[in-house]
Amino acid sequence: MTLNRPALIVLSRRGEETARRLKTAMPAMEIHALAGRASGDVAFQRMGEHVTRLFCEGRTIIGFCASGILIRCLAASLDDKAGEPPVLAVSEDGSTIVPLLGGHHGANNQARAIAEALGGRAAITTSGDIHFGVALDEPPSGYRLANPEDAKAFMARLIAGESVRLAGEAPWLSTTTLPFDDNATLQITVTDEALPGDAGHLVYQAATVVLGMGCERGAGACEAIALATRLITMNGIAAASLAAIASVDLKADEAALHEVGRHFGVPVWFYSRESLAAMEPQLATPSAIVKAEIGIAGVAEAAALAATGRLLAPKIKSARVTAALGKAARPEAIRPGTPRGRVFLVGVGPGIPDWRSGEAVRLLQIAGDWVGYDLYLDLIKDLRQGQREHRFPLGAEEKRVRHAMECAAEGRDVAVVCSGDPGIFAMATLAYELIDTGAAEGPLSDAARRVEIVVAPGISAFQAAAARAGAPIGHDFCCISLSDLLTPRGDILKRLHAAAEGDFVISFYNPRSKRRVTLLDEAFEILRRHRPTDTPVILATDLGRPAEAVRIVTLETVRSEDVDMLTLVMVGSSQSKAVATGDGRTWVYTPRGYDRKTI
Repeated sequence: MTLNRPALIVLSRRGEETARRLKTAMPAMEIHALAGRASGDVAFQRMGEHVTRLFCEGRTIIGFCASGILIRCLAASLDDKAGEPPVLAVSEDGSTIVPLLGGHHGANNQARAIAEALGGRAAITTSGDIHFGVALDEPPSGYRLANPEDAKAFMARLIAGESVRLAGEAPWLSTTTLPFDDNATLQITVTDEALPGDAGHLVYQAATVVLGMGCERGAGACEAIALATRLITMNGIAAASLAAIASVDLKADEAALHEVGRHFGVPVWFYSRESLAAMEPQLATPSAIVKAEIGIAGVAEAAALAATGRLLAPKIKSARVTAALGKAARPEAIRPGTPRGRVFLVGVGPGIPDWRSGEAVRLLQIAGDWVGYDLYLDLIKDLRQGQREHRFPLGAEEKRVRHAMECAAEGRDVAVVCSGDPGIFAMATLAYELIDTGAAEGPLSDAARRVEIVVAPGISAFQAAAARAGAPIGHDFCCISLSDLLTPRGDILKRLHAAAEGDFVISFYNPRSKRRVTLLDEAFEILRRHRPTDTPVILATDLGRPAEAVRIVTLETVRSEDVDMLTLVMVGSSQSKAVATGDGRTWVYTPRGYDRKTI
């Protein structure tokens, strides 16, 4: 999923109607509406501040308004042409689309796509597009201009009447009106070689080369990067012509290979042993040792061949790493492998969008699949951009995590949506337990054991309750789950006694259910032996949701009947205090001891 979700800026009902037409055609877009004038996915009060923030974040901006409005809003921010995101103005009726900024960073193509969706006209004003139907500094995917700094001068000479000759294959130029002449002075070269360019010579590097790699388990990243660099340099290959790193699926969790990918800024793909075995007749340097180890006669050459179909450079070796190069005829002829899948265990907090972390939102947007309990998925429906939802009933936690990991084994990014924090009485631990032991339903598949796991913290119920009630966890505290479904009752009672004697502020999770009604009363009785009767107790229910309720009572008056499964119970320490403020509200705090601090 993309993180640059284009923002459709609407200032009127008419603009909103057109924006909704566009969003129907392009669902990944997000409507930002001026409050009181229109409605959308995001509301804003101040146009200038909002648009400037989006621009600085690198978001594509599509304003359904006059060009001048956007220009005035962004004038002070226009200091980096090379880095500015696309900004487009669209008439309220969708008849005209004008790229204002970032024309050669996607705005021109975006304008054409919007025009097609709305039945309007793209008013392209960049000279290359007008004269020749192409932006030479914006090649298609799979190609990169090696010397973009020369594109302006090169285009100026073309506009002045010079012709150009082509060396190599450039399919995207065949539909243009560029004046090609085999005897021209100006030249466009399409190659995978590291060639210099200048104002009379544009060099496009085609991403047709794949680096096949194998390594011993735990090989060092520095060794792998050094070998890859040596092989590419030996063969005169431009780094920009490298399309991917390729290896066998057994190496999907090999850190060194992923570091090579990060070093060159390319994806890392993995191929099954069966598909690599099919390449054995074409291997230049088959290995009996590797054959005995993993059932195929080579990894580096076989992976390069599986991706490209032709071996460009045979295997070279270092102490623990092997590398080979394959080359496809064109970028689109490359056969992608499977990337390493990722499981994001994402904490979305108690429910309110304002309590989501930036990391949580980012990972949810990246993920193509969301796995979770119905209610949790409903809490984040405002972030959905076409993700596949895998809904589960309450409970079935192991099934959820197992399903997510097996989906990720197919090379997908999968988010397991957790309320609160995924590492606090939640499902992050299950992911690691499944890798370690397989848990109740048996072991994971080998591929699922190799996925990457990312845990994104969230605001847990005890933190939210504390914030709503004041500052009750200003000193030592602990959290105890009263559910005896997963923890023996005797262990829970031991922890209750220890926490009571230690004078911790205690937060009780899973305090009560229809079947389990006595443990909370026992907890209160244990605490009454160690704490004053006026010790404050916080009962926080449905935090961050419309039915939120926070009550402050005392240890003497609290009753388990006041609590349900959606309530977080927090009992203060012997030092915790309740204090009333002038507005009639009562707050709880636990002194940190600053009054005793000496300097």
